[in-house]
Amino acid sequence: MSESPKLPPKPPARPDKVSLRQYVALFRKDILSAQPQRLYRAWMAEFKTPFFRSFMINQPELVKRVLKDQPDDFPKSARVTEGLRPLLGNSVFVSNGEVWKRQRRIIDPAFEGGRLRDTYPAMLAAAEAAVARLERRVGEVVEIEEETSHAAADVIFRTLFSIPIEHEVASRVFDQFRIYQRSQPIVNIAAFIPIPKWFPRGFKRETKQSARMINTLIRQLTEERMAAIEAGTAPDDLATKIMTTADPLTGEKFDTDEMIDQVAIFFLAGHETSASALAWALYLMALYPEWQEKIAAEAADFEGDFSGVSKLRTSRDVFRETLRLYPPVPMMVREAGCPHEFRDRAVPKGSQVVVSPWHLHRHERIWSNPDGFDPTRWDTAEGKACAREAYIPFSAGARVCTGAGFAMVEGPLILSMILKHFKVTAVGPEPIPVAHLTVRSKDGIRLRLERR
Repeated sequence: MSESPKLPPKPPARPDKVSLRQYVALFRKDILSAQPQRLYRAWMAEFKTPFFRSFMINQPELVKRVLKDQPDDFPKSARVTEGLRPLLGNSVFVSNGEVWKRQRRIIDPAFEGGRLRDTYPAMLAAAEAAVARLERRVGEVVEIEEETSHAAADVIFRTLFSIPIEHEVASRVFDQFRIYQRSQPIVNIAAFIPIPKWFPRGFKRETKQSARMINTLIRQLTEERMAAIEAGTAPDDLATKIMTTADPLTGEKFDTDEMIDQVAIFFLAGHETSASALAWALYLMALYPEWQEKIAAEAADFEGDFSGVSKLRTSRDVFRETLRLYPPVPMMVREAGCPHEFRDRAVPKGSQVVVSPWHLHRHERIWSNPDGFDPTRWDTAEGKACAREAYIPFSAGARVCTGAGFAMVEGPLILSMILKHFKVTAVGPEPIPVAHLTVRSKDGIRLRLERR
């Protein structure tokens, strides 16, 4: 397996011992650098506060147990999702139990079977629009996270509502989401201190205003689509499919309020995570120009047809490696619904169980060259074994991301289309990964764009 001499950027780890107050302060700034270096080697770590106990698990057997074997015993923790409530309501991302199961029964059919082929033209149109926008920036230094956010949001609106990002409502949602992202820390104080539901969460006024505006705009799109469905004029896109699908057990469909919550999470999960991964992939291509040239050569023969996407193997391996190094959702928090035992240690009911793709994907006892960029690993026996046991950029088990298949077409497609037309070069200081809503760069990622 080849080894790249220069390592991709990685945030510094904190000292092993800090006070709870220091930890909370670090955590609110960035959950990645708030963790100690030893977590990259530990199979499990326990963290105690006066209010709860937390267990981070890195051992593949434990991760499998929590995510795949006994998911009902480990529902999604309300502590972390507290910070997302203003935008996500009771969507499939934050719900649990029978509510979540009903939501998945209605949503999943929209992403099954031939739906990927059906939505591909919308993805391709968004990729072509991204190339056209970048064409106007040739010779400039581009803040690439802004561009990938624009492209990913365009994909969401085209596949979900058959409208481009330039549509007035879509554009306003995108603008308001950027305000929300900048004003909202990933962890609310309720993540650390148990407080009653009626107690104010301390959200910034800007956060609450942008969340209200986003929901108002999404309500407008949803109500217009419901009217089109009743009139028989609705396009056959993801929104129509979801809104016309009945729960096979109850026969009920989403009402307007439920659909608004789901659209919000589609936008958050589908736009924010794809934007993060694409930005880091383009930065890595600037850092490793030999891989950039491989993708450009591969993409030279790509004419945009759906069957040709499967031939973008280099781009797909690069994107997979990007997701390993920079998983958009760096940590997933579950809660022990009943007493358990991990590695001969009691896990009381109510304990927080943290599954960290960030640490699992870079674990020194699992991966060779864990901090190195090496897309060739996916074709080795070791890499394939690690992919099965310790690679979860889209989670795993019952709560695996519904749009994982879409993301693995969208990412390599847009990456290939951009590098087919442009050469990227890193400019300025090395970006520092931090966790906001997803893994982003602390001060942006700047690339010089040249026509190929």
